[in-house]
Parts: sequence; structure tokens; C-alpha cells
Amino acid sequence: MPLQVSLECLRGELHALVGPSGSGKTSVLRTIAGLRNPSTGRIECDDEIWFESDELRGVRTALSPAKRSCGFLFQQYALFPHLTALENVCIPLKNSGLKTSQLKLIALKWLEHMGIAELALRMPTQLSGGQQQRVALARALARKPKILLLDEPFSAIDSPTRQSLYKTLAELRKDLSIPILLVTHDLREATLLADRITVIDQGISLQTASPQTLFQKPRNSRVAQLVGINNIFEGIFTAGNLTWDGCLKQFNVSDKGKIPPQTPVAWVIPPDGLSLHSDSIDTRIAAIVEHISTLGQIAVIQLQIVNTKNRVTWEASAAEVKRLSLDVGKLTYLELDEDKIHIMPLRLINDPRRFRN
Repeated sequence: MPLQVSLECLRGELHALVGPSGSGKTSVLRTIAGLRNPSTGRIECDDEIWFESDELRGVRTALSPAKRSCGFLFQQYALFPHLTALENVCIPLKNSGLKTSQLKLIALKWLEHMGIAELALRMPTQLSGGQQQRVALARALARKPKILLLDEPFSAIDSPTRQSLYKTLAELRKDLSIPILLVTHDLREATLLADRITVIDQGISLQTASPQTLFQKPRNSRVAQLVGINNIFEGIFTAGNLTWDGCLKQFNVSDKGKIPPQTPVAWVIPPDGLSLHSDSIDTRIAAIVEHISTLGQIAVIQLQIVNTKNRVTWEASAAEVKRLSLDVGKLTYLELDEDKIHIMPLRLINDPRRFRN
């Protein structure tokens, strides 16, 4: 898959790559590590060019994987089954010119960093999934890489172990001060760990932003879909006035003056921009409760806007649902905070302009 990806990861920053399966997330990591080379592009790390090529002059620089200072942590650990944990961590140090005793000392210190020094002489089959992952992480860091690449490293382990590894990774960030790129399919994980997130689809980087910005102000409707925003609507925007397709309600929404009159747009509103009420006033929209799903103390309510085909998803506490006496078929009134409405270009999935502003 050809890649059209542009991103920057700073020292000490954790930058997550998210997107659907087959979108090119892992290909980005493999390209940085030199395991695949693109036809054109530029990769630079710590003021050193690792790869550079353009259509006019061809490939000018292409360092081999061995010459790129990358720590690469895979989903499946990739530990050598016939070697102990300590010997596995020693592998990237073999060509350092150090004596075996020195290699083992360095490897042991990294196992200490991971909190598993006492497991140094165990074989991989004698380790749990979380312990194997810690060995793999120690091995990735043993030669002090200039960048750490993590390819869905937490997906195959249980939740308590995952939480423990999150903590370990957070502590390592402080000590290492190197760029960390994380590929994950878990948006909650990306939001929890990352300083910035890049959304990738079909090999194209659609948007890079902080987690908060990404969820509140997605660049276009495709980004909104990929990050799981429930309430995505369409309308027409003209000089601060937004209509809602199929609904008489109009909203006053500010923009930067870049959208021509009568432009079809997509728009979203975050969960905290929605509220339900039992009484009707001019600013509220009549809706029928269509479905209620209760998950513990959280309720997800599906609302059908009266006299339209539009549906809105509203999330609230079970206590709030009880306070409003909500039930399927009941008439209620929805209020939208106009200040929190975000409008976006309406782009098709195959429109090459979808990754631009």
C-alpha cells in the first residue's frame, strides 16, 4: 500500500497511530525502521537522515535497518524460545564489542528497569504474557535507541497486566526522553497514553491532533467516523447559519469565514453539548425515546427527532435517566449547545482532498 503520511514525534512524546485494520499503521513503523522503503519521502531522526528519495533524483539516502537506531516492540513479543530472558535482551548488544559479562550486566539492568530481574534465567515458556512483553521491551531498549516503535504491544495481554505496563511505559518516558510511536486499534488506549494522535486511513494521514481536539474538532466526517463519534450529521452552512438536514431547527455557528454560502457540511457535537429536558421551550427539539441500553451506571439513549429521520445518541448516568423518567416511546426535549457544534468538510472516502483542511 502506498503511504501518504506526514507526522512528527518529539523527544519524550508518545504519538499514537490509529485507524482501521489494513490502513497502513504498521507499514508506517516498518518504513521508519527500514524494513520497507517507499519510492519517495524523507525520514529523519535526531538530525540524521535515514531515508530520502524523490521522483526527480531517486533514492539519495537509505540506511539499512541495522544502521537505524530503532527499538521495535512487536505484538507477538518475538522472543527466541531457546534463549533465557537475559540472553534475549543481550541479542541487540552482540555487535557492540563488549565482553559477554558486560553484555549480561547491561541486559540485567534493563530487566531490573522492567521489574523482572529475578526472572533473568527463565525461558520464554516459563513466563506469562506480560512478563514476556517486559523482556521484549527490555530487549528493544537495550542498545539505547533513538526512537521506540510499538506495534500494538498490549493487545494480547489481560487488562490488569496492561494497566501495569502502561505505568511502566509512563515511567520510561521520563527517563528515556526519546520519541515513542504507538500503533493501536484501541482509541481508549491512545487517548490515555498519547500526547498526539494521527488518524490513518487507506495509507493516508487524515489528521494529527491532541486527543481532546481530535474528538471535539475532527477535520472531516471520515475522521469523525474513525474515532467513533456517534452524532455525525449533515446540513447546509451559510455565513454562520447551519441547517440540519430534515429538521426545521437552525443553529448559529461561528467559522473562520472560509466556507462559501450554501455549502453542504458535516457537523458533530460532543456528548457534553447535549442535554435532555422534560419541558419544551423554543431552543429545544422534540424527540422520542427509541431505545435505552443500560451498562452498569451508564445509559445510552437513542432518540428519534420528531418528524425527521434524524437520530441522536445521548449518554448519561442511570440516575439521570431515572430523574427524567425516560422510557421507550416517551416524548422528551433535546437541547444542543451551539457553541460546541463543530462543522467539517463533507468528503467521500475516495476523495483525495479528504486529508486536507
